[in-house]
Amino acid sequence: VQLQASGGGLVQAGGSLRLSCAASGRAFENYRMGWFRQAPAKEREFVASISWSGGSTYYADSVKGRFTISRDNAKNTVYLQMNSLKPGDTAVYYCAAGRSHFDIGQSRAYGYWGQGTLVTVSS
Repeated sequence: VQLQASGGGLVQAGGSLRLSCAASGRAFENYRMGWFRQAPAKEREFVASISWSGGSTYYADSVKGRFTISRDNAKNTVYLQMNSLKPGDTAVYYCAAGRSHFDIGQSRAYGYWGQGTLVTVSS
């Protein structure tokens, strides 16, 4: 499956952005989808994950209550709605797809990755 992330940009602290990740190739609805991010000089970290049906979601503590992951299987797209953004949210955001039901907060659970989209939050 091929993934294309978009929607990043520059936003002030407290603002909102919605990231999108369009998938093509193999059956999108068979994959768990995730968002990860990597800030400068830091390791990539888990942000959010959603099950194939959209019925189950999982968030990193740092974004819980501010970010919402969703998917539209008819459009082969997963979204990340980001509200109340903080400067600490500044990073390149990557979408990922995987078939594993385990370690869903870990990169190794995802076999396919998009190219990343940059989110910059100014103070």
